[in-house]
Amino acid sequence: MFCLDTYALAEIGNGNPKFAEFLNKEFIITDLTMAEYYSILYREGKEDKAIYWHSRLASFCKPVSREILIKALKYRIDNKKDDLSIFDCIGYIYALENNLKFVTGDKEFKNKEGVLFISK
Repeated sequence: MFCLDTYALAEIGNGNPKFAEFLNKEFIITDLTMAEYYSILYREGKEDKAIYWHSRLASFCKPVSREILIKALKYRIDNKKDDLSIFDCIGYIYALENNLKFVTGDKEFKNKEGVLFISK
């Protein structure tokens, strides 16, 4: 089972077949990742696309516990040199804690444990 990050969602939304294949697999998206993706599309003036993807993927979204949020914040602080986003850290720690593969194309996660790195 997989946990998709915002990078993966953006690639799915853009029709990249390397990422679109995950729509046919079992996956989870954290609520915070979905919110970040929505906000990116909204900022780009693509609210219709944001509404579409939010509606299409809502059943795959899961809340994140306070314990995971704290672990993610600590992870981000402990890895400050990597300049990781808080959203990515939350998704990554959520994936690790739930034995999921974290799917991303963000270079900062390329060689990290539990990551399925896919380049464009």
